Amino acid sequence: MMAASLLRRDKKTTAAHLKADLRRTDNSSGQRQLQELLDSVLNPERGSDPEALEWCKWLLAGGEGFDEFCRTVRSYDNATLCGLVWTANFVAYRCRTCGISPCMSLCAECFNNGDHTGHDFNMFRSQAGGACDCGDGNVMRESGFCSRHRLKTGENVPLVPRDLLLMSEMVLPRFIITIIQYLRDGYVEPESAADRDLQKVLQQLEPQISFLEELTKMGGAMRTVLTKILTNQQTFKELSMGQGENVYAKKNYEKYLSALKTSGLVSAEERGSGGAAAGATESPGGALCLLGATAAASLEDSSKEEDQDGLQGVGQRKRVKLSSSTKDPSIMDTLKHKCFLEELLFWTIKYEFPQKMVTFLLNMLPDQDYKITFTKTFVQHYAFIMKTLMKSHESDTMSNRIVHISVQLFSNEELARHVTEECQLLDIMVTVLLYMMESCLIKSELQDEDNNRHVVVNCGEALLKNNTYWPLVSDFINILSHQSVAKRFLEDHSLLLLWMSFVSFFQGMNLNKRELNEHVEFESQTYYAAFAAELEACAQPMWGLLTHCRVKETHEYTKTVVRYCLETLQMWFDAIGFVDEPSLNQLTFHLPLHRYYAMFLSKGVKCQGLDLDSLLPDQEMLMKIMVHPLQIQASLSEIHSNMWVRNGLQIKGQAMTYVQSHFCNSMIDPDIYLLQVCASRLDPDYFISSVFERFKVVDLLTMASQHQNTVLDSEQERPMLEGALTFLVILTSLRIHLGMSDDEILRAEMVSQLCMNDRTHSSLLDLIPENPNPKSGVVPGSCSFEEMLSAVADFKAPVFEPGGSMQQGMYTPKAEVWEKEFDPIMVILRTVYRRDVQSAMDRYAAFLKQSGVHTGNPWPPYKERTPLHPCYRGLVRLLHCKTLHIVIFTLLYKIWMDHQNMSEHVLCMVLYLIELGLDNQVQEDKVEEEPCIEEHCHDSWFPGTSLLSNLHHVINYVRVRVPETAPEVERKRERERERETPASTSTESSTFGQNLREAQVFSLVAERRRKFQEIINRSNHEASQAVRPKSSSSRWLPPGSPPQLVTEILEIRESMLSLLVKVHQKLSAKQNSLSFSRLSEVDPAQHSHGDGITAIERILAKASARSRHSKRCLQDICGKVSPPIPPKKNSPGDKKSMDKEERRQRARERQQKLLAEFASRQKSFMETAMDVESPEGDAVMDMSTSEPLDSEVLYDCVICGQSGPSTEDRPTGLVVLLQASSVLGHRCRSETPKRLPTTDEEHIYPEDTCGAAHDVRLSVMQSYFKDSSCLQSVSIGWDGGVYVQTCGHTLHIDCHKSYMESLRNDQVLQGFSVDKGEFTCPLCRQFANSVLPCRPGRGTETGIWHAPSNKSMATLVKEVEDLQEQLGIFPAESNLSKEMESVIKDIKNTTQKKYMDYGRNPGSPDNDFLFMYSVARTNLELELVHRGGNLCSGGASAAAKRSCLNQLFHVLAMHMRLYSIDSAYNPWTRLTQTTQSREPEFCDDERPEVPMLFRDVPSLLIIFILTMPQPLRREHFTCVVKVLYSLQYTQALVALSIRFSREERRAWSHTGAAKKNMPNSNKSWESLLGHVISELTKAKDVYDSNSEDSSVLSSSVWSPQSIEFSLQQICLPFLRLSCLLQHHLYGDGLPGCPVDEEFSLLTGCLGLHASVQSTGSMSSASCLEWNVNAFDLISQWCSEVFSLADTPAQQSVSLLAQDPQWAAPRLLQLPDNYNTIFQYYHRKFCTSCNKTPKDPALCLVCGAFVCLKGHCCKQQGICECVLHSQHCGAATGIFLLINASVIIIIRGHRFCLWGSVYLDAHGEEDRDLRRGKPLYLCEERYRVLEQQWVSHTFDHINKRWGPHYNGL
Repeated sequence: MMAASLLRRDKKTTAAHLKADLRRTDNSSGQRQLQELLDSVLNPERGSDPEALEWCKWLLAGGEGFDEFCRTVRSYDNATLCGLVWTANFVAYRCRTCGISPCMSLCAECFNNGDHTGHDFNMFRSQAGGACDCGDGNVMRESGFCSRHRLKTGENVPLVPRDLLLMSEMVLPRFIITIIQYLRDGYVEPESAADRDLQKVLQQLEPQISFLEELTKMGGAMRTVLTKILTNQQTFKELSMGQGENVYAKKNYEKYLSALKTSGLVSAEERGSGGAAAGATESPGGALCLLGATAAASLEDSSKEEDQDGLQGVGQRKRVKLSSSTKDPSIMDTLKHKCFLEELLFWTIKYEFPQKMVTFLLNMLPDQDYKITFTKTFVQHYAFIMKTLMKSHESDTMSNRIVHISVQLFSNEELARHVTEECQLLDIMVTVLLYMMESCLIKSELQDEDNNRHVVVNCGEALLKNNTYWPLVSDFINILSHQSVAKRFLEDHSLLLLWMSFVSFFQGMNLNKRELNEHVEFESQTYYAAFAAELEACAQPMWGLLTHCRVKETHEYTKTVVRYCLETLQMWFDAIGFVDEPSLNQLTFHLPLHRYYAMFLSKGVKCQGLDLDSLLPDQEMLMKIMVHPLQIQASLSEIHSNMWVRNGLQIKGQAMTYVQSHFCNSMIDPDIYLLQVCASRLDPDYFISSVFERFKVVDLLTMASQHQNTVLDSEQERPMLEGALTFLVILTSLRIHLGMSDDEILRAEMVSQLCMNDRTHSSLLDLIPENPNPKSGVVPGSCSFEEMLSAVADFKAPVFEPGGSMQQGMYTPKAEVWEKEFDPIMVILRTVYRRDVQSAMDRYAAFLKQSGVHTGNPWPPYKERTPLHPCYRGLVRLLHCKTLHIVIFTLLYKIWMDHQNMSEHVLCMVLYLIELGLDNQVQEDKVEEEPCIEEHCHDSWFPGTSLLSNLHHVINYVRVRVPETAPEVERKRERERERETPASTSTESSTFGQNLREAQVFSLVAERRRKFQEIINRSNHEASQAVRPKSSSSRWLPPGSPPQLVTEILEIRESMLSLLVKVHQKLSAKQNSLSFSRLSEVDPAQHSHGDGITAIERILAKASARSRHSKRCLQDICGKVSPPIPPKKNSPGDKKSMDKEERRQRARERQQKLLAEFASRQKSFMETAMDVESPEGDAVMDMSTSEPLDSEVLYDCVICGQSGPSTEDRPTGLVVLLQASSVLGHRCRSETPKRLPTTDEEHIYPEDTCGAAHDVRLSVMQSYFKDSSCLQSVSIGWDGGVYVQTCGHTLHIDCHKSYMESLRNDQVLQGFSVDKGEFTCPLCRQFANSVLPCRPGRGTETGIWHAPSNKSMATLVKEVEDLQEQLGIFPAESNLSKEMESVIKDIKNTTQKKYMDYGRNPGSPDNDFLFMYSVARTNLELELVHRGGNLCSGGASAAAKRSCLNQLFHVLAMHMRLYSIDSAYNPWTRLTQTTQSREPEFCDDERPEVPMLFRDVPSLLIIFILTMPQPLRREHFTCVVKVLYSLQYTQALVALSIRFSREERRAWSHTGAAKKNMPNSNKSWESLLGHVISELTKAKDVYDSNSEDSSVLSSSVWSPQSIEFSLQQICLPFLRLSCLLQHHLYGDGLPGCPVDEEFSLLTGCLGLHASVQSTGSMSSASCLEWNVNAFDLISQWCSEVFSLADTPAQQSVSLLAQDPQWAAPRLLQLPDNYNTIFQYYHRKFCTSCNKTPKDPALCLVCGAFVCLKGHCCKQQGICECVLHSQHCGAATGIFLLINASVIIIIRGHRFCLWGSVYLDAHGEEDRDLRRGKPLYLCEERYRVLEQQWVSHTFDHINKRWGPHYNGL
């Protein structure tokens, strides 16, 4: 009852009252009241009630306001950690210099407040979320703490008063249990309910959890209270069951218990059946028998039902019990909860980690007690997390959230160690991983498909395909990075065994079977999953463990791991039923057990000084171990020889991934190392023969010219042989694990990557295999990456090609690297694409050519190797074994005899092997032992095994098996026939018999069989005695081969040396190419670069230098060299032996020849065509600059190729691009560009731009003057004007129409829209969208139009007036006039309506008239801008060459002649006559005309020229310019006089008055200025209105020089435009001049004054020419101004004070460091929706902040960027995307990615800020961007355009 009365009172007083009660010593009544109140307020059955939250806030605050309470609590914050928690997509920082753990991260605030200058840091976008580690000394070094967390704040914070948090301790437990009960109640098993029900429950809880989160942010004091509550077991006991008779609580407690039931790793039902297993011994056998047991169980139980866990096993097999080996059975059990925290985490997991809950749990972490308890709780729930994750539909999101939590817990070494010791963290992790993988095991089919007992993971399962195991593996790798934890793992043998059994699940997964018949129907893509799984689940933990096996002290660990690897391998061989041969046509790339073994071996030998032999198994095991890695190497070769082509593209993908930079050091490198170890310990003959047998080229290695190969097609033989030899070279020359230091490895990797291609810094970092944990970002070796890079490479700064393609900063190898370090073998090993090897060789050849070392086609250079580590000396024996020597001999012979399938590459590799053998001699002491071995040698090929001595051993006869059809058999038959002649004696035949006996027999296969047998049955003496009969080798045939093989004996009589000499002759194509004297001069060091000839000479020189015997033999050979017996030329073989490269070379030459021929033919055709068609050299297009001749201008049509004039019926047109442009409107007065604001204080004001100024001027005029007159007094088109540009090509308009038709029917996706009239010029492919008709011919009268005239000014003025009076002649309806109309329509459609309608009544003729002449104005003004704003550069600049202004003028003029100016209002009369009576002729209701002084002079010029009949005579043009110059000059005087102070005005008006009576006073500015001042002073308010501030304006005193200068500056824009117009109309040249002489030059060109004077004396007034009294005319103009009674003075002054000078258009000035922009804008709110936009962008023209693709700012379906581009740039927008650092261009309906103007320190872009390195502004690029904007060339330079559909 009491509760009810409390509820009625207001919350504040109640809270205060309760708090007072509770502070008493006897507080039982207070407690009772509080509990009752809470019972009713926090009644969970009421659901989520905002009222309840309010009550809680008031109660916590205990009577004061909640915000006040928050502040108070915060003041007691003693936290020294930042601990800010963030979610996905947050921008954080990572500094590798300060980090102890690789996962360290900082929030932007802590990062910016710390000092990280010069550190290796980067910015990154968080993927899973994270927390700031600032202040946590376990994760980062203290030097990196920010200023806030550097102080140990905890020390000086006062103690918390007891009663401050009293209420919190009482209220919060009830609050938390309410949340928990709500979660219990809302939970339904996901099988039965849809996920959204869970979402609904969570949504309703949102405010409550947010409230908890708010509490955590109050700082340390409140967190301590929360920790107490969350971890207090007593409170949990009391509240968890529900008190008293609360039915609701009971009900949800039941729900909770049932939810708990399924939480164990093994559910209760299973435990019943598996009880027996639980008691199994804990011996290591327990884990190892898993390997066998797993498989057995999976087969026996497959008939039984799947267990109720809902995880689909394959074949519905029952899961294997793992309980046998885990130490702590509690991992298996159902969870039991003892406190709130545990249950909260339980529900967090059940609800699949809702973001809010995760954030709350993480926000509490700065509290140390909480952190430890929470970590233990998390570990306790680990198995449950895995189960939930596997069932989840949203496993991706869930994975991220799990890692978000675990990375905070496990990165801390102390904590990780603590949990490992107390909670068996390692056992739990390994068990959970095993358990997880068990759900997707299948029977392995490797080797013995039917009886295979091994099980592997099925890569097709969702678990692997979606990488669901990722969070668990990532945690495991994370804790293994701590030394203390890793040591525990390595010391715990049963754990190691468990882990090995886990790794064995991946051994042999994703098995490929070669398709032999038809192409596979469905290409499975499971290999992605397989490679990812091996890398993440096996290799990365391995690298983690290896980092702790670096020192001698830890060698025991290495031994243990190696021992278990071998045991597990042995079991694996048994399980798959492996004997001695791998099964055919099977390939798996996944042998993690082999690789573990290899890497630990390597580490043990390299870092811990272990003896290799102590770690190796017996020979038999070594033979087994080598089989599968060797199989992979052979299969790689098969895949590249297209033998697996029927398996689809994915098999190539696997081969490429296997060697790719992220995988190679965990895959191919360990494999090759393992093979090297096997090779160094096994019998070399056995090893070599295994290699050739695996590569299937044994049959090829015969002296006979023909052979039968049962396993390979003939086109596969050569690549397979090349593959086998290359593999042997790699095997014997690679030293990565055999003695190279880390620095040398890094250097070699770097050089090989740089030799393939120039690389950017980031791609190089990416391509170099990282050594340990990829997470740590540590690159191998002590020497830093940067130092090494600068040692081997030069930096090429980013260049800008005129085509606009942006280069990045690249690194290119230094010359000495090419010379000494280029290692083709390393390149071959590291190339993913075969073309990269070719690319490296081409670059090498180019270098040699450039440095003049060698000009031909060089061979891969031979490189000296680092010495072998003593353990691996045995590897050298490979090079000194007879089998290899026989192979080398055979191949040399075949190459010399031109047998088929030999190639340059084969010879190259053979020579490489010989040279390696010469450079790596076996220790001499072995030689004595050799004779005793010799007895066992069943081949008498070579006496010993040393390559040096075998080189000169001559072999006489060889017995070969050949098909009956072979040429050898033919020869023998001939010899038999000869032998039948009786002349033959018995001696002859007996020698023949002898020969037979000593003929060499060679069969690799038999050889290897025997060796294998020997080793296996070593104990059995008889076996080794029972030597097989010699002939057995010849009888051993592959089954099923055609039987017609016969044995032949070939006479050879060659040694390897003599063969080398002969091959040398063959290569150099001349006999006696080698003289011994020359050989003795060869210095191997000098001969390192060159082709095959050089290589052979180098080898022979080395041989003769190292052995006297060889020297003698060589002298003999060179002495008696006879021409080799020319082998029978069998043409097909010959063709094959011609090397691929040569064929390519020839093809190239042929192509070049053809092209050259074609070009010359084209040229001659062009010349003849031109001569015939246009007699006047280059007047094809360039009519504006060509001298006028008496013939019509001829145009070439680029479509039909005909040339002719443009006629009325068949007009020709220029290909043009019309685009709306606001470039002019964005000009400002000042030269320096505006800065982009990067703080809230800075702003950009658009009012001072040219466009804005003109808009204001027009609207002021329109409010006082007659509309039609206003519309002729200004120009529009500053914003949204139409700019016309052309590529200069012409076409017939009818041809163009059919061209458009064909484009419309062309279905190819073009980057433009044909329906909008867009196309590309058929000749130069430049983008265009209209055709501008050319006006027909230039008649003979042209000459007269230019003749200078002597008519007086008055006559000319009259003539001009008459010309204007002539009515516009409507042109006859013709094709030409139709086209002109259609172009006008195009021009109008180019810009938006708002940029055309400025009049009162839109669409009126006046409006149209204004728009038309403004188009001309826009184009003239833009050409001026492109010329640099003045005409000083002169010349018909490139722009003019391609200018279409002449044509444009005619089209506009034709259109404007349709409007006649009413003669009453014709401004011409007002310019040239003084009217006596100025009585207002108009009625009062009509507004006055615009006074002359307000009018824009260039606009008048264009109006006059366009409305007069064309073509206009030159004299008339000059007359118009002169008249308008007077007006412009007067306006300049007026504008100046307004700037004067009152005293100055008085002084100048006196000076002027004095000069008025002088002769020529109308050409002196003093008198005119004086007159203007005196006239305007009559209108009292013109000067008074701004007299106060005018003196402030001009603090400087006006001297006559400064006045003259200012007058010239004001008149210059008009003069420039007139001059440009004259240049286009009459084809005048524009002479260049220095800037200070521009005025006199222009006035001279325009004929305003006769003689060109030097600038010094040049007066602007002397150019004036008045046709009536100057003073009268000026008075009349001034009087127009002050007769306007109703215009306020302020306005008229603003209209009078015109300043036509504008600076060049510029983009905004950007800050140097990109971070400045990023930090300010990426968090800035969008103006329309007040949220942070997902993709914010900035307009670089005006600085507007817009949302890219944001739906919040859409208007009528158009997104904001597109809208802004229309508004700001008339459909051209340049936007910087804040989150990507990239610039996009929007042009009309298309857009393109332009690139970035911010580059990092290595000259690279960082698109999407993926690398997050600091970026700096690249001025050159920004200039290029600005240049393209100003010159309107985006469309032409950028190639990749696409439609944006208004969605940007």
